[in-house]
Amino acid sequence: MQSVRPPAVAGMFYPATPKTLRHDVLDLLAQARPAQWVPKVIIAPHAGYIYSGPIAASAYALLRPIAGRIRRVILLGPAHRVWVNGLALPGHDFFDTPLGRIPIDAEAIQKLAQLQFVERNPSAHAMEHSLEVQLPFLQAMLGDFSLVPLVVGAATPEQVAQVLETVWGGDETLIVVSSDLSHYLPYDTGRATDLATIDAILALDTHLVGEQACGASPINGLLLTARRKNLQPHLLDLRSSGDTAGDKQRVVGYAAIAFTETAHDQ
Repeated sequence: MQSVRPPAVAGMFYPATPKTLRHDVLDLLAQARPAQWVPKVIIAPHAGYIYSGPIAASAYALLRPIAGRIRRVILLGPAHRVWVNGLALPGHDFFDTPLGRIPIDAEAIQKLAQLQFVERNPSAHAMEHSLEVQLPFLQAMLGDFSLVPLVVGAATPEQVAQVLETVWGGDETLIVVSSDLSHYLPYDTGRATDLATIDAILALDTHLVGEQACGASPINGLLLTARRKNLQPHLLDLRSSGDTAGDKQRVVGYAAIAFTETAHDQ
């Protein structure tokens, strides 16, 4: 019997009604500033759409010229609710959102399950929003694709890099890392903190900590892979909740970053 992971944060982080959700996502994408990079990897934030949706759209808008060739998405996000020692696969056959059903790439899952530090843990995925909020953007941009979702817990950069290299693929595979930046700092302090974090990411520094980015573990592994594969990082957008829909006393930082392979730089 096939297993489905239902949406957990529809109606909270994003609209639960399909028509409203599609309208909101397409509107965010339409307002995104155009860029010419052809990404192999993107980093996008995962807060409620009223807070981080415009920044996430800055990354997903890059997929327009290449959407037709992307058939598989490797999606990594940090664990917020369930402790994970390493990385966790979902143990499901499909992920649902209000926009439809996404099949899980069983072949890729089988490969990753053979790694000692990767486990099947449906409970780690059950309420995890860091992956879920990326899915409507991917559905709006790509249409049909298969998904390899991984919740990242206490994982080393080398472990995350090994996962990425196992399922790297070619032009048909997009990698998405879900992360916000600093949390609950005054606006100016948060901005300065996030600028320093972005400098580290653009320098491919693999020593980020949780105070800099809640997705520090998957980002560090990505940056190690970027060094090995000579990927080039490009900052697309950097704002905070104080710039979108929140007050400036306690802001959360958000960034959109693309990583391109040398042959695809524009």
